[in-house]
Amino acid sequence: MPRLVGLMAVDARRTARTWGLSLNAPDRPDFHLTVVDYVVRQYPRPGAEVPRDSLVYVWFDFGDDGGGGVREPREPRPPHGGTHRELDRPGDAFEMIDR
Repeated sequence: MPRLVGLMAVDARRTARTWGLSLNAPDRPDFHLTVVDYVVRQYPRPGAEVPRDSLVYVWFDFGDDGGGGVREPREPRPPHGGTHRELDRPGDAFEMIDR
């Protein structure tokens, strides 16, 4: 079984064809039109022994909220603290000038 993870769809199809394997992408009904999306998972795993003409499943999405990119809000939140600007006491803004 070749490693297809990290390959673009067009390269994954070409590699599978070279090994005599068929590909299926459950998350892409238009898989035959997919070109530049990258494979993020495959089953069976790379290196597994499979007979020729086997069906290999590939996924182009991690199956969560649509992939990576948005990383906020972070959990656990960063600790509070650090340097803070000291604010003037409330009062007359021109107090120091009058002296």
